[in-house]
Amino acid sequence: MSDAELDGLRAEIGAIDRALLDALNRRLDLVGRVREHKDAVGARWFDAEREAELLRKLAAENPGPLSERSVTAIFSAVLDLMKQELAAARPARPAAAAAAPAPGIERLAIVGTGLLGASVGLAARRAGVRSATGFDIDADVLAEARALGAADTAAGSLAEAVAGAELVVVAVPVGVAADTVREALAAAPPDATVTDVSSTKRTLAEIDDPRFVPGHPVAGGHTGGPRRAAADLFEGATWFLSPTPSSGAADVGRVERFVRALGARTVRLDAAAHDRLLALTSHLPHALANLLMRQVAEAAAGDEGPLAHAGASLREMTRVAGANPAVWTDIFLANADEIADALHAYRGGADELERALRAGDREHVERTIAEAAEARSRMLAYAYQTEAAQLNRIRVRVPDRPGVLAQITQILGAAGINIEDFELRHVSPEYGGVLVILVTGADTANLARQLLRREGYSAA
Repeated sequence: MSDAELDGLRAEIGAIDRALLDALNRRLDLVGRVREHKDAVGARWFDAEREAELLRKLAAENPGPLSERSVTAIFSAVLDLMKQELAAARPARPAAAAAAPAPGIERLAIVGTGLLGASVGLAARRAGVRSATGFDIDADVLAEARALGAADTAAGSLAEAVAGAELVVVAVPVGVAADTVREALAAAPPDATVTDVSSTKRTLAEIDDPRFVPGHPVAGGHTGGPRRAAADLFEGATWFLSPTPSSGAADVGRVERFVRALGARTVRLDAAAHDRLLALTSHLPHALANLLMRQVAEAAAGDEGPLAHAGASLREMTRVAGANPAVWTDIFLANADEIADALHAYRGGADELERALRAGDREHVERTIAEAAEARSRMLAYAYQTEAAQLNRIRVRVPDRPGVLAQITQILGAAGINIEDFELRHVSPEYGGVLVILVTGADTANLARQLLRREGYSAA
C-alpha cells in the first residue's frame, strides 16, 4: 500500500469519526428532549425494557464485521454515558435546606482532642464559632488536632483551656470523664457551661452543678484519633442529652443550640434510661462479639480450621470484637449492672433456644427466627426512614480486583438508582466477594438487577 493510499484511508477514518461525533451529539440532544418531556408529564425517564429491546434489534440488524458482543458493549456504553451526561447537565433540583442554627457561643474549649473532640472542634469552627481552644494530656494528639484546624489555640493545661470559655466540651475516656468534668467546672468561669460526650451517663449524673449538662453523640467511635475527625461527623446524628436535676435551663438550652448547629438531632433521655438503652444497643453487641470470637478461637484448640474457614456471618457478627481493650473495659465497668442484666436476659433466650434444639422443637426455632426478622425489619425502617417492605436486597458476586465497586456504583448511579446501604462480604482471593446492595422499591431493585446482569454481573 502506497503512502497516498494510507493517507486516504486515514482521512476516511477521520471523516467517519467526525460524523460519529456529530451523530452522538445529535443523539444526546434528542435524548435530552425526551427526558424533558417525561419530566414534564411526571414519567420515569429511564426505561430498561426499551433499552434492552433496542440492543437486541441493533445486534440482530448488525451486518458485520463487528461481533454481536461488540455491538452490545458499544451501544450499552453509549446509553450509560448519555445518562451520565444528562444527569450532570440536568441535576435534580435540591430541596431547599433549612438555614443552620447559630451555635450561640463564640469561645469554645475542648478537653480531649481525639476523634470526637477534634470533630467537635472542626464542626464548631464550620458552624461559626470564633475561637476554639484545645487541651489534651497527649501533646502529640493536641498538636495533630490543632494542625487539622480543630483548635486554633493549644493550651498547656486544662485550666488554661477553659479559662475564657463560654462552653467546655469534655471528650475524654469514660474512666476519667467524671473527674475531668469536675476539674473543668472548678476552673471554668462562673457563666460557662460544661458538657461531655461519654457513652455512659449515670456516674456523670451524680455531679451536682447547674452549669453541667451531660451529653452523648451517637457518632464516630471511641478510638481513631484526630486524623479521623470530620466536620460533618455529627450531621443527622442523634445526640443524647441527660440533664441532671440541678442542670440550669439556660445551660441546657445553650448545649442544645450548640449541638444543633453541629448538625445533630438532640434527644433528651435521663441518665438511667440512657445507660439501659446503650447497654442493649451498643455494649451488649460488643460483649457478645468478644465472647463469640473467644469461643471460636478456643474451639480451634490448635486447629486453625474454624478461623481459616470462617464464613461471612462470623466476620459480620464479630466486626466490633477486640475494640480498644482499655477504652471498652472502662465502658463495661461504668455500665456493668445494665450490661450484666442484658447478658442475663440474653442467656435466658439462649437457654430456651438450646432446649428447643435438643427437643427438636421446630415451632419454637421457627418462631424465634421469624420474630427476629420482624424486629430487624422495624429497625431498618427506622434507620432508613422507609417502610421495611420497600427495602430490597440485591446480591452481587464481585471479583477481587480494583475498580469493581466504582463500576457497579456508576452503573446504578447513571440510572438514577440510590443505594440506601451496602455490605461487602469477602470470601476468598479466588472467589472474590459478595456485595449486598439495599435499594428502595421492587421496581428499582429489578431494574438494578437487569443493568448489572447486562454488564456481566450475577445479580440475585
